[in-house]
Amino acid sequence: MIVVVDAANVMGSRPDGWWRDRAGAGARLYGDLVRVADLAVGDEVAAYVLVLEGAARRAAVPAAVTALSSEDAVAVGPGSVGVLLADGSGDDAIVAVVAVARRLDGNCMVVTADRELRRRCAGLGATVAGPGWLLARFRAR
Repeated sequence: MIVVVDAANVMGSRPDGWWRDRAGAGARLYGDLVRVADLAVGDEVAAYVLVLEGAARRAAVPAAVTALSSEDAVAVGPGSVGVLLADGSGDDAIVAVVAVARRLDGNCMVVTADRELRRRCAGLGATVAGPGWLLARFRAR
């Protein structure tokens, strides 16, 4: 199972001042994901891919976990968090990860509230969850 996180959308769901420091908010979201990465999603431990775009691409995350492509992103191991720095549209990068995961017959979930992105990902066979699903996991830990 791969859980692809729309960082901009999840960050935007928390009124914590993220708009003043998008890179800092991206780093905090990465840390939150690392903290819950070992929790099962359904019956298995998932691999997480955090997609950062725009100013959030400057988030302080370990270089070793930064994926350079959607193919690299789907190679993240269970219980781990990889980071994909979107060159352009974060939504397009998320759809590319979903497409690769589905091509490799992987289960894929996308965390976003963006209606159009949800439609695009569901069309490729991914399940979708809103930011509240992820935020509840953070509170549980």
